[in-house]
Amino acid sequence: MDGSGRDLSRKTVLKAAVAAGVALPAAVLGASAPALARTSRDTARTLEPTPMCDDGDDPTPQQTEGPYFKPNSPQRTSLVTAGTPGTRLAVSGYVFGLACKPISGVLLDFWQADVNGAYDNVGYTFRGHQFTDAQGAFKLSTIVPGLYPGRTRHIHVKVQAPGKPVLTTQLYFPGEPRNNTDTIFDPRLLMTVRDAGSGKEAAFDFVLNVDQGGGPTDPPGGGGTWAVGTSYKVGDKVTYGGVTYTCLQAHTALQGWEPPATPSLWRAG
Repeated sequence: MDGSGRDLSRKTVLKAAVAAGVALPAAVLGASAPALARTSRDTARTLEPTPMCDDGDDPTPQQTEGPYFKPNSPQRTSLVTAGTPGTRLAVSGYVFGLACKPISGVLLDFWQADVNGAYDNVGYTFRGHQFTDAQGAFKLSTIVPGLYPGRTRHIHVKVQAPGKPVLTTQLYFPGEPRNNTDTIFDPRLLMTVRDAGSGKEAAFDFVLNVDQGGGPTDPPGGGGTWAVGTSYKVGDKVTYGGVTYTCLQAHTALQGWEPPATPSLWRAG
């Protein structure tokens, strides 16, 4: 049991172990995790509740490829060098199938605009692909992309499990004014973003339409006293500093994401 009185979920163990560099047995790697980061603060549209990654969960939505995709990007996890202009952005997450089991060896091909909103259509600046590790995790070092006419801020990505169809989609930033006017924007594709020193950190977990068999791997939970490492879903209530908060986005709690400090994740009351 953790400090909140809940049983530690396998997804919590998975993420905590990956962060600590601990190897996990195969039985634990069949864990689940929050699927999509959403917020109603960026759009006037009515949103369905944010799903947890569980049997029957909808896969991550597809989106248009756009005109700027180029094949044969270099394999790399960093799209920046020491002299690259722009606000540094670290994007991390996991790739799961329909049974919430992480998928290793998944190809993720990222491309985006530079700080001025321009794409490199001659070379491969801000383009690169990588593969998920044994725990289904990925990490990308890049910058916050610039804006260009007609679009809100976004990152393109193609995601493909071994031998499976390609998911083409885009990732978005909460709090962007253009989210309300961009006709392509989908709130189900919002990343969870926070400040990290002079840069930013973002998180997003993909759910692919890959049948993995088995039943639900992580029953609903939440509640009790807020605690680092606990996975919360929309509607969960916690107490922190004697105040009750309601969860607005599914996420796994990290140090620095205490409810009073993260109004995009928690609402008092």
